[in-house]
Amino acid sequence: MPNDLSDVRFLTVAEVADMMRVSKMTVYRMVHSGDLPAIRFGRSFRVPETAVQSAIETPASQHGETASQA
Repeated sequence: MPNDLSDVRFLTVAEVADMMRVSKMTVYRMVHSGDLPAIRFGRSFRVPETAVQSAIETPASQHGETASQA
């Protein structure tokens, strides 16, 4: 991630879910398990866009999922 926060675009859980074509609950699970880094602002989470792009490009097997879980 860039060191300058002005270059970082943060996404809401709903935006991440739309990008990844999963439910919001799946995004929350990924955040809580550490598979997707996020920053908490009050009662909501924000996810760096670069982390979402990285998660999309990484095969599911590297996220701890198996074929039976998918």
